[in-house]
Amino acid sequence: MLENFFKLSQNKTTARTEVIAGLTTFVAMAYIIFLNPSVLAMTGMPSQGVFLATIITAVVGTLITGLFANLPYALAPSIGMQAMFTYTIVFGLGFTWKQALGMVFLVGLVDVVITLTKLRSAIVKGIPAQLKHAIAAGIGLFIAYIGLKNAGFLNFIVDGENIVTLNDKAFHVGQGAKAVNTLVSNGGTTPEIANFNSPALLLALIGFVILVILVVRKVPGAFLISVVATTLIGIPMGVTNTHIDIAGSFGATFHDFGQVFGAGLGKDGLWSMFTTPKHILVVILTVFSMGLSGLFDAIGTFIGTGLTTGIFSEKDQKEFYEGKGFKSKMDRGLVADTFATMLAGIFGTSNTTTFIESASGIKAGGRTGLTSVVVAIGFLLSIVAAPLVGVIPSAATAPILIIVGIMMMNEFKLIDWNDIEIAIPAFFTAAFMAFSYSISYGIAAGFIFFIIVKLARNKVKQISPILWIISLLFLFNFISLALNK
Repeated sequence: MLENFFKLSQNKTTARTEVIAGLTTFVAMAYIIFLNPSVLAMTGMPSQGVFLATIITAVVGTLITGLFANLPYALAPSIGMQAMFTYTIVFGLGFTWKQALGMVFLVGLVDVVITLTKLRSAIVKGIPAQLKHAIAAGIGLFIAYIGLKNAGFLNFIVDGENIVTLNDKAFHVGQGAKAVNTLVSNGGTTPEIANFNSPALLLALIGFVILVILVVRKVPGAFLISVVATTLIGIPMGVTNTHIDIAGSFGATFHDFGQVFGAGLGKDGLWSMFTTPKHILVVILTVFSMGLSGLFDAIGTFIGTGLTTGIFSEKDQKEFYEGKGFKSKMDRGLVADTFATMLAGIFGTSNTTTFIESASGIKAGGRTGLTSVVVAIGFLLSIVAAPLVGVIPSAATAPILIIVGIMMMNEFKLIDWNDIEIAIPAFFTAAFMAFSYSISYGIAAGFIFFIIVKLARNKVKQISPILWIISLLFLFNFISLALNK
């Protein structure tokens, strides 16, 4: 039965090899069930509910990939998108977590439409390869920067003269406040390295060193091992919460899941965002940015791992870019990825992606969807880890963000920095993503400067209609923000 359904012989593999590959992939990416709740909980979402939403989303998305596309890839909430969900959409743009979930659903819905039509290939072809690399690298820089801040490695010096607003009101020297809720300062703010004199900060440093050693030595399951080791080391240091209520944790997990499930589609979610033209434009651009990042992420993972191993043939790739329907494996894989993101918005978590950790299972011999089915089973069984969600300290998860960000920066080497026409938009793409805490603004800066550079060189024909349309929308958004401040 397995032979016929997954075409094992045709793909030159065996059931035993596929099971080993599935276990390898699961161990490599199981850390996400702890990392995702810790990041999304900052928005006010119940962490136990996000934990279960993460698992269900990973199980369903990975099963779709395995059973529909017959591919050895695993899906789960993306690290880049969880960062955008928390730091850009909620903290930066001021949306609630329920509205952010509504956007996740919209991204999935739009991606499904794009994937089922020729619009997908038009977008892929309309954006220069160098900008795609800059987007991927910029997301890596963004994630690593967040990891450094979450670990506590950075402090920021704010001089009184550089304060712009205090509690959302214009600040004047000598002005006071009973409590500080929000404080905005200008470019005079100076970052500095923190003093490593607190238990939490020292634990984060220890966890980071452990993870670096494990990754450099290519230890399987390095991320998961580092989380466990750092959490255990944090016990005698007084950082790790040792109170474990097994019965209460399971009860809270299913109760909290009820709070996040479907919240994005309720009156406080999807339907509460379209109140003004300004909000509509922001939502459209944010959804586009998330969808674009997810599309390039999935395609990059497929091409990076599938062509050299024979999972995707050159014919598959050509069919993906030029063909119609779902004749290629890449087409079916993207369909699975987009449906998984739409379901993530319903279940109560951030956008999914095809995890690059799938490469570990592919290296172990995984070639068919049976590998994905084994990964899905592993995620389903991991529900038993629910009591540990409140135990894992942020010092154990922050180092993962730093290392993942570093790994994503390999895209920088694919950018021709000697060509100023490429270097300028590539720089602004990556820099604005990290330092404005916004993937959307990074894409906007890259697109706009790409057009400026091409116009300066009289190369208007190299600017695609897609770039013109999206850049103009971003420009209108910036003008709207400036006029409404």
